Amino acid sequence: MSRNGDGAMGLDSEERERIEARAEHLLPEERSAGSDDPRAQAEAILAESDTREYVPDAAPDTHLERRTADETVPPEPSADPRPLEPPD
Repeated sequence: MSRNGDGAMGLDSEERERIEARAEHLLPEERSAGSDDPRAQAEAILAESDTREYVPDAAPDTHLERRTADETVPPEPSADPRPLEPPD
């Protein structure tokens, strides 16, 4: 990997933008944890998130299911033919 002009190691522009956007929008608890480098903190957060998404056993206490619409349970028919409206 080579260093880019901004110091990032071999990241494409889309990934750099993703990291920068995440660094600008750290959650309050992430800010309170303190960091001298919000960009590095965002990069670590995204790396962990990506690992959890693509490696199912990376976080044994969580489980991410992937289903298509065809694999879900169809909704039960409603006895009331009127459309549902959100509560007031």
